[in-house]
Amino acid sequence: MSVLNDTVDWLSDSANWSGDDGIPHRLTQHLEYTALTVAIAAAIAIPIGLWVGHTGRLRGLAVVSTGALRALPTLGVLTYASLFSGIGIKPAIFTLVLLAIPPLLAGAYAGLESVNRQTIDAARAIGMTEWQVLRKVEVPLALPLIIGGFRSATLQVVATATVAAYIPGPGGLGRYLIDGLAVSDYARIVGGSVVVIALALVLDGLFVILQRVALGSRPSRTPTAA
Repeated sequence: MSVLNDTVDWLSDSANWSGDDGIPHRLTQHLEYTALTVAIAAAIAIPIGLWVGHTGRLRGLAVVSTGALRALPTLGVLTYASLFSGIGIKPAIFTLVLLAIPPLLAGAYAGLESVNRQTIDAARAIGMTEWQVLRKVEVPLALPLIIGGFRSATLQVVATATVAAYIPGPGGLGRYLIDGLAVSDYARIVGGSVVVIALALVLDGLFVILQRVALGSRPSRTPTAA
């Protein structure tokens, strides 16, 4: 019970809620890393996923690639990246981007593949171009699954970004775990973990709401070509 009590004391200590090492600052850093990582990964994965889902080309390669990227050992990639580019935020972001690409890519192409082919054929039959089919039919209908890819990627990055503190330079909530482990400060370790869990739950809840909104706003009929 002493660790639990010490954790409660650590979380309630006003000293841990101010300054560069305070929870608000570390939380902001963690969110910034997460947003930057997911944005870069999305810029890479979403266009590729939409192209694969729309055309059906290279689907096998996309599936194999996502599986291979998921299998990469995060700590190993982070270590090698830091050896090549030096310590700091760059190797951490690179590693997290590799982690975020698979769920985003899978969500994009799986979302488009889930769209009823008869709906797509009907859109083409009324004169829609391929771009209009993608923009007005496939993406709106696939949006819940695409958001699901963002949800999975974001939660994985939030959890794994704590590992980025393994190398000097990156901040974020992972500093509480790594720095606390170095001095056997278990209250700091558990307290930092609690904050990471709380952040993940809040973000997960927001994505659940977004998915429900997207599901409810999907078009019920094929839009016109105009």
